[in-house]
Amino acid sequence: MRIKNYLKISSRLASSGQPAPEEFTHIAEDGYQVVINLSMPDSKTAITDEGYLVSSLGMSYIHIPVPFDAPDLSHLSLFSKAMDACSEHRVWVHCALNYRVSAFLYLYNRRTHKKTKEEAKRFTLPDWVPNETWSAFIESCEEEFENK
Repeated sequence: MRIKNYLKISSRLASSGQPAPEEFTHIAEDGYQVVINLSMPDSKTAITDEGYLVSSLGMSYIHIPVPFDAPDLSHLSLFSKAMDACSEHRVWVHCALNYRVSAFLYLYNRRTHKKTKEEAKRFTLPDWVPNETWSAFIESCEEEFENK
């Protein structure tokens, strides 16, 4: 696929940056059943009627807006619940550039599936280097996981 920052993680999971409207047709044709969007609705690449578009193609749509400059544990918790609820489905997760998604998939797999840091890195965009905000968020989440 040519979707920006596309990453096929497994037969049931893929991630990417923001797909173009016509690319959702390809996602549906590839058998994905659920689309989870972590972008903010006012993102410059956001599709105003994305939920309608995805639903009209026969897929379920979940939108968890995560501010790029202020992610928090409540966002990760909602994301984890959505991933758990969709565990038997083919899921496509996206945000603007696949940075938020990379962090959330990494943390979800660290906490929920008890993956090591190295194992969880396979769920992230290979060339993404988290900025200060995201590095601090990831580190604080991992500390919290260890204290539970």
